[in-house]
Amino acid sequence: MSTKRILLIVTGGIAAYKSLELVRLLKRQGLSVRAVMTQSATEFVTPLSMSVMTEDQVYGDMFDLKEEREIGHIQLSRQADLVVICPATANILAKMAAGISDDLATTILLATDKPVLAVPAMNVRMWNHPATQRNLAQLRNDGIHIMHPDEGAMACGEFGPGRLPEPPAIAEQICTMLGHPFDAMLTSGRSPTTVPSGVPPVTQQHRPLSGKRILVTAGPTHEAIDPVRYIANRSSGRQGFAIAAAAADLGADVTLIAGPVHLATPPGVVRIDVETALQMQAEVEKALPVDAAIMVAAVADWRAAQAPEQKIKKDGGNIPALNLTENPDILASLATHAKRPKLLIGFAAETEKIVEHAQTKLAKKGCDWIVANDVSGDVMGGENNAFHIITKDGVDSWPESAKDVIARKLMEKVADALAKG
Repeated sequence: MSTKRILLIVTGGIAAYKSLELVRLLKRQGLSVRAVMTQSATEFVTPLSMSVMTEDQVYGDMFDLKEEREIGHIQLSRQADLVVICPATANILAKMAAGISDDLATTILLATDKPVLAVPAMNVRMWNHPATQRNLAQLRNDGIHIMHPDEGAMACGEFGPGRLPEPPAIAEQICTMLGHPFDAMLTSGRSPTTVPSGVPPVTQQHRPLSGKRILVTAGPTHEAIDPVRYIANRSSGRQGFAIAAAAADLGADVTLIAGPVHLATPPGVVRIDVETALQMQAEVEKALPVDAAIMVAAVADWRAAQAPEQKIKKDGGNIPALNLTENPDILASLATHAKRPKLLIGFAAETEKIVEHAQTKLAKKGCDWIVANDVSGDVMGGENNAFHIITKDGVDSWPESAKDVIARKLMEKVADALAKG
């Protein structure tokens, strides 16, 4: 098997120093890495350091006469199996979204026909800025893979989403995209014992979902009433994220379509962020075909029939009428889709008659399984859950356990079902 080749583009952010560790981990996984550094990146990491780590020349000058005589920016992209931007600053994301190519890095990105993974890192305010979120949406539509940043304390003293994911998680994501086996034992700072309590570690011999494509939806949707108000629900997204993590841990190629939640992306998972039910439906369509779809998201049943572009103002005590229209039934539409997943699983969050309502939903939606749970307590924001798996053959009730343990058990059941065809 030929060695997979990565073209790593390093841009100028405080997290650039982690790119050196990323190179080390990727090379330990048996991957070849060649680096391009922007001028601002060299203010944080020296090209000499990067050259030592990659054991190769570091590229950065768009007008290097020797390289450009051979059309270097084209050759660099052609010789790679995957282009990775790490860290990806708000600046380079904006340039990519606009198609600007004013240096070697951006010219390569405009010229490449290879898969591209962007790993953003920036201040939380920059990450949350409408311009950045607009650029991210455009890049996703352009087919760029974007790894969601971690949430936590930042060098600037603020807290929130925007931290660069840890290098082992990035390395695993890269291996997943390349179809290259990832060995966690080769990553320093990440031990195979860091799996959830009560969940056995996955070995290379026990990856029953290897080669399978799994789609997971998670979290709520927000349906705009006006620019500052929306219809929502209390879904935390934790169970869906735990399921996506378990699927990836069992070897699957996982796409996670997430509503508005502040949760770290599980290692090895491709995450797509959406806000509304219509956006989620569109991204689900793009993700097909898959072997199994696990529709955990608590999609809002209704949205405002008309959402004005300006904030609705109070008017002397007169309460404005809120006209609602029904959102699409994403689960039911998949059941009759030409690219219907081999295994289609819906979720039913109920507050009473849990099993009875889920059995009705199973028949109505046309899916294979319904996973029902009681959300009358703190399940939507809590750490634990209890499931009833409803199929045409009956009901399998599971006792309350941690959400990650429940997720692992569910994905092992999915793996068994897919293996049986």
